[in-house]
Amino acid sequence: MLRLLLYFLRLFITRRTLLYLHNFFTSILKPITNLIAKIMPSQSDDHNSDPPPPPFDPSKPSIPISYPINSLEDLDSASYFTSFHYPFNKSTVPLHPPNSALPPRPRLLVCHDMQGGYVDDKWIQGGHNSGAYAIWHWYLIDVFVYFSHNLVTLPPPCWTNTAHRHGVKVLGTFITEWDEGAAICKKLLSTKESAHKYAERLAELAVALGFDGWLLNLEVKVDIGQIPNLKEFVSHLTQTIHSSLPGSLVIWYDSVTIDGELSWQNQLNEKNKPFFDISDGIFINYTWKEGYPKLSARVAGDRKFDVYMGIDVFGRGTFGGGQWTTNVALDLIKKDDVSAAVFAPGWVYETKQPPDFQTAQNRWWALVEKSWGIVQNYPKVLPFYSNFDQGRGNHISIDGAQVLSTQWNNISSQSFQPFLEYVDDPTSNTIDVRVDFSEVSFSGGGNLTFKGTLEANAYVSTRLFLGELFMGGLPVRFTYSVKSEGNSQLGLSLEFSSEMEGKKKLLLASQENQFSCKFDETIVLHQPTKSDTAPGWVIQESNISMNGYTLTEIRAICYRKQPENSEHKSEARSKTTQDPAEYFAVLGHISISTSIQNTEFPPSTSWIVKGKDVEWGGSQGSKTLSLKISWKLKDGWSSRFPRYNIYVEKLIKQAVRPQGRKLETPALAPPNARNGKTEVSGEYLGESQVEAFYVSDFIIPSAISSLKYIIQPCDSGGASQVLDDAPFFQFNVEGQ
Repeated sequence: MLRLLLYFLRLFITRRTLLYLHNFFTSILKPITNLIAKIMPSQSDDHNSDPPPPPFDPSKPSIPISYPINSLEDLDSASYFTSFHYPFNKSTVPLHPPNSALPPRPRLLVCHDMQGGYVDDKWIQGGHNSGAYAIWHWYLIDVFVYFSHNLVTLPPPCWTNTAHRHGVKVLGTFITEWDEGAAICKKLLSTKESAHKYAERLAELAVALGFDGWLLNLEVKVDIGQIPNLKEFVSHLTQTIHSSLPGSLVIWYDSVTIDGELSWQNQLNEKNKPFFDISDGIFINYTWKEGYPKLSARVAGDRKFDVYMGIDVFGRGTFGGGQWTTNVALDLIKKDDVSAAVFAPGWVYETKQPPDFQTAQNRWWALVEKSWGIVQNYPKVLPFYSNFDQGRGNHISIDGAQVLSTQWNNISSQSFQPFLEYVDDPTSNTIDVRVDFSEVSFSGGGNLTFKGTLEANAYVSTRLFLGELFMGGLPVRFTYSVKSEGNSQLGLSLEFSSEMEGKKKLLLASQENQFSCKFDETIVLHQPTKSDTAPGWVIQESNISMNGYTLTEIRAICYRKQPENSEHKSEARSKTTQDPAEYFAVLGHISISTSIQNTEFPPSTSWIVKGKDVEWGGSQGSKTLSLKISWKLKDGWSSRFPRYNIYVEKLIKQAVRPQGRKLETPALAPPNARNGKTEVSGEYLGESQVEAFYVSDFIIPSAISSLKYIIQPCDSGGASQVLDDAPFFQFNVEGQ
């Protein structure tokens, strides 16, 4: 009860006031809650209630989750590394470019702080909530901090994977609060050796799990005699992690001062600068005044971009009021040439801003873009692939065929997110463009839909990506999938630039159009490929040579197909512009690669696949199976595959192998379509970013003799191995 009340107080009052109220409410409410506990019958008195679940034991096999470390003892013992969950918590997407420093300009740090952390995002292999919280405006962010009120907050790998994919650094949080936090600091800072030891443990965690550093937030008073050891802790952590992980960051929160007082300065000054001097930056508390950014820049000198002025999106005493006026603070910070730290953008989600999360999120981040501008660009390297998946949805498709038709969420599944421009008044646009979760996708769980009205000779251009992709001597293949109705057509506009040749705009389209003159060149896409396994989808493809140019922008072009013969053309022109027609098209994916980037997937014989941690369950004639499946290449090389699809095929008793003969089973074919419905011969279980997958409580019908688990490697360009050639693990059910 006490924890719940304090949580809601945090939503409405400043941290300083909350600290003063803590002791008051503790002394008043604790006796009351104790009295209620004595008077009210406990849950154990109710004979019909279920027994409480056993406490979480990280050493035992279970559905992989992300979780924090809550004591110095657990941090010191390194018990996290012996946890069953540790291998699943490693992020696998490297930051690009690797080991890079932050750019010398005002930066945007985003501190997550969403419902206490570890909600839907804790399920590493994915959850079942299509309405789960996510961020997809990564092109506006430089640094992402995963925050909770636990001692050591380790970012779930889904956040690190997708942030790194978009060029964003990720930090965990080390925080001490209240009386418990004061006791922790006293022990941590008892000696110089102790301070060094715990700093090294934090550095080891970041390196092992693949994230990029720490936010240090000490929200307690520190004994003045321990301040030298506190400085040792900060300095040693910064030096150690820099040595182990070039490009990493340690950022100090504006809380404890150099004299040990818990006193938020709301600016960089002589009381907190000693910590700024031995770290990579400072996150300034969010109750600063108008002149403080400029004063802080003056104190920081040539490190002014390492000063991150805090903005609380909930608006608790923050400059400008946060919420829908967060841009007021951003405008001032940008003008004064320092960096910004946006705290709790999940306000949009937690407070259920109308009309829905998707729309409200896009509207709020549009304010950020207007004030701050775009800070990330992609594509930068090849291959490049985007299926517009936001890491949540109501179905999953692979190569145009649906393999899952239930709710799901997994932020690791996010592909490169489009730079869609938010339109405050949708009626001002003839074509509405949005990431859609209802239309069956070509790949993943999302796509881009274009819907509205369009005149015959008109076109609508929509920004998709802003890139920095240098085009070398090899031709580059552009491929995209489209599904449309009537004469609705969808092309791509590609803008290139060269220091010598200037800018050049190319149009990829199915035919020449009256608006083709607005482009330097139109490339007509002849005989598009129709997918056999994906009814309605058309695959458009073209090879382009632009040696010495840089691809800077990709836009979608909506237009209507023109009649082929001249008589019909003249009839169409006579009733064109006054007669707009319905327009509808879906963009399923975009991929860009060179001709030499076709992946050769190793055959199944090149893999070692194992099953372990087997546990049986079930009752009344129905079995359930839980087990961990792991795989690796026989040659011992590190796998280059970023993702694996996992299937299971149930083999009936008649398929038991006779002695001396190879087991003949129906090959698990790729998804195929019959009578307009997607069918697969095996069941899709999920995806994994690491070389392991945990199957939990899988129900086995009585007629099944064995299970064939198939692991389908996928490359970074969107291709996946033919399932007949993919590695697998066969598990005999009979006799178990």
